Amino acid sequence: MTQDYAQQRVVAGRYFIVREIGRGGMGVVWLAEDRTIGRRVAIKELHLPDGIDPQERHIFEERVLREARTAGRLNDPAIVTVYDVVQEHGNTFIVMELIEAPTLTDIVRQNGALSEEFTARIATQLVSALDAAHRAGVIHRDVKPSNVMVDGNGRVKLTDFGIAQSTEDPRLTTSGTLIGSPTYMSPERLQGKEAVPASDLWALGATLFYAVEGYGAYDRQTTAASIQAIMNEVAFLTRCRGPLASLIMGLLNSNPEGRPTAPQVRALLGQATQVAMNTGPTAQTWAPNPTQPSAPPKSRRVLAIVMVVVLAAAMLTAGWFGRDVFGAGGTGSIQQTMTYGEGGNIPVLELYFNSGKSCLNKPPADKLQYESADIVDCTKEAHGAEVFAEFKTGLSTPDKEKNTPGAGYPADGSLAKYAEASCTMQFSSSDVKKDKTMNYVALVPSQQVWGDKSSPPRSIFCAAWPTDGSSMTGTIVANAES
Repeated sequence: MTQDYAQQRVVAGRYFIVREIGRGGMGVVWLAEDRTIGRRVAIKELHLPDGIDPQERHIFEERVLREARTAGRLNDPAIVTVYDVVQEHGNTFIVMELIEAPTLTDIVRQNGALSEEFTARIATQLVSALDAAHRAGVIHRDVKPSNVMVDGNGRVKLTDFGIAQSTEDPRLTTSGTLIGSPTYMSPERLQGKEAVPASDLWALGATLFYAVEGYGAYDRQTTAASIQAIMNEVAFLTRCRGPLASLIMGLLNSNPEGRPTAPQVRALLGQATQVAMNTGPTAQTWAPNPTQPSAPPKSRRVLAIVMVVVLAAAMLTAGWFGRDVFGAGGTGSIQQTMTYGEGGNIPVLELYFNSGKSCLNKPPADKLQYESADIVDCTKEAHGAEVFAEFKTGLSTPDKEKNTPGAGYPADGSLAKYAEASCTMQFSSSDVKKDKTMNYVALVPSQQVWGDKSSPPRSIFCAAWPTDGSSMTGTIVANAES
């Protein structure tokens, strides 16, 4: 298309195309003038990849129209406003707020890895946008650095809700077409499962990794290699420390149920911002780190699927564990991780976790055993400690019928590191009431019981108790079922 023709092109009788300002896999973005209102807008003209079945194309276009209109009703400062959706002459156009600011991709390429404080500020705005969308039943499905725009004052806009999926209309999600950017697509979506809010949060984690490290966690030479990395490799942070590192690696958990929720993300971001402000210079604009982005280090393989490895040791060095939470109530101090099951610190742990009801008659200690009679209802009996959370590792378990052993025991202490960070994340959130100073500990399965083919546990439990040894009454889990 020539420039002269582009200048003369008019959409819906009111949007006068000025010039092309962007192009991607899903279409072309035009700068246009809305002659009715008298403002400049961005118009995305959708183009589906060649070779899509006509029926699938129709389903996709119908869904895009509905979901773009849904996105137009979203109200958050970090969401690019959708003004209009137009179908004309067989083409689909989404008319959006014009944002004249660089993308996160542009910023990192030009300035290198961003500071932890500035990355946390970006993340705070992004999670607010995603939370607003998810509460409205909209899943973005393509969160990535090139869809995050940041102005010179650090204000963020999440764009390209044009391929978002509304959770209210499964009829319009039947197309088998892979929508989204593979290198920022969660493992469950690559496995062919539908996108859920946790899928957006995984992509958020990958986006924050890019911001703070200066390169994509799963960037490889080919798309196939990137997909393989997402499914089978572990990303390692090298520049990031403390609660922000815990958040990013928690979001990159291969198990959607093991990822932090939006409230937990906010809790960690509050901690991350505070830590960064106390340990580094305040960001004015991009606040890049002095070093430029380097090539990603060689990835290490895991036996089955991704096991999230959190730099808990770095968090200890940064002094995060034991900090006050929200500046009120008591503090928490993490203890050395303990193993449960045969050969573990706690040989017997007959625990079926039930939030607000799984309390122990005594705080966890070496060689103690907890049979069913030692686990009481928190709301009915005084107790010595409470199990306040359970996390699933997401690693495959033995299958007796197929005679498969499942994923081997995580090496290099990665299970303990993941458990410590997960329990710290939960303990630091508003989901746990901290009226007094408490100890807390992560309980992980022993290596012997991990390989038990008859009943292989794969759960991590988090327990807390008062440091002064006093008994507990009630539950420390906020909003627990009575």
